[in-house]
Amino acid sequence: MSATGRSLADAAWLRHGPLAHLLAVLDRDGEEARAIGGAVRNALIGHEPGDIDVATTAEPAEVTRRVQAAGFKAVPTGIAHGTVTVVIEGRGFEVTTLREDVETFGRKATVRFGRDWKADAERRDFTINALSVTADGVVHDYVGGVDDLAARRVRFIGDPAIRIAEDYLRILRFFRFHAAYGEGPPDAAGLHAVIVARDGLERLSRERVRMELMKLLVTPHAVPTLAVMAEAGLIGTVLGGVPLLASFSNMAKLEAALGLAADPARRLGALAVLVTEDAERLWQRLRLTNVEHERLAAMGDAWWRVTPAIGAHGARALLYRIGEFYADRVLLAWSRSDAGVADVAWGELASLPATWTPPACPLRAADLIKRGVAKGPGLGAALRAAEEAWIAADFPGDPKAIATILDEAAGTEASY
Repeated sequence: MSATGRSLADAAWLRHGPLAHLLAVLDRDGEEARAIGGAVRNALIGHEPGDIDVATTAEPAEVTRRVQAAGFKAVPTGIAHGTVTVVIEGRGFEVTTLREDVETFGRKATVRFGRDWKADAERRDFTINALSVTADGVVHDYVGGVDDLAARRVRFIGDPAIRIAEDYLRILRFFRFHAAYGEGPPDAAGLHAVIVARDGLERLSRERVRMELMKLLVTPHAVPTLAVMAEAGLIGTVLGGVPLLASFSNMAKLEAALGLAADPARRLGALAVLVTEDAERLWQRLRLTNVEHERLAAMGDAWWRVTPAIGAHGARALLYRIGEFYADRVLLAWSRSDAGVADVAWGELASLPATWTPPACPLRAADLIKRGVAKGPGLGAALRAAEEAWIAADFPGDPKAIATILDEAAGTEASY
């Protein structure tokens, strides 16, 4: 099957702008070019196209020659695999020559360039990712992707075991795409194949696993998909620990109820962080960024002490102490409480940063030195005691109250 009868002729991203200019340059003089993959899939279901990839019969040298002659920038990002990134009006397009696999060694496939659109489609991962569209809007489908997209079914192209052996990351991609585009249970043949091949996950780089996992966590159907992965013994392998599915589900509900964007790091914390040691394990296991690690560590630090019972002052003190990590920790505690998403007390606790900004501490070491505190370890101890007293007094800004706190701290310095 090739032309499907489906049309994207009215798609503005295809008919106008940088992509239209690129296709006009490549799709002529004996060569063909089409937009392919995710952009076509997304457009057919009414989503924004996102990143747009282009496939062409022209080989990389010819692609480079043509686009440079047209005044566009060509960046050789993957020449060995036939890919040139073309930059037009500040937007990048990955342009890849049609390929056929000669031999595969996981991700180290030996390929040759070709001119067969069907053969190129058959070497891709899932049917819904192998759709292509010409400049006039005609959608081409060689593997049943249009029907699978209509059925909200994520299905491997050809033999699932072969597709997975070519790149074990496809185990996670199977679940990620199902969570994003599928409905109901995952495709049975695909699910069986990923379970059989699950040991292949250990061969993957941690960075690639992290990338796929973070994308999966924010998909529309992440909750039921993670439940399937847990039943199949896969998510525990990825995390190196027991998944906290109820907490993850509650976190997703909270984000939706509060109008928050789905946050992969926050959701990972809900799924896998019970204590700070879990954050350390995930940092190493998934090669998390330093920022992600800091967030997870802050989430795991005594989250169980956070409840509306800490009161308004306790909430302000917590926000002052942990700053930007406040929302993560409160939401984590809420997700593990018995309260629902409409709980007023929890809602007030979570919304504190929108109504109150922690003041800068007005206490200075110089103020204590003026009061006779000598420089040295005692000075630091006295300053810490003063800050604790200031927090306990609910952050007064009155000069007299601050002076009293400093006087008392200076008087207790000798005990440190």
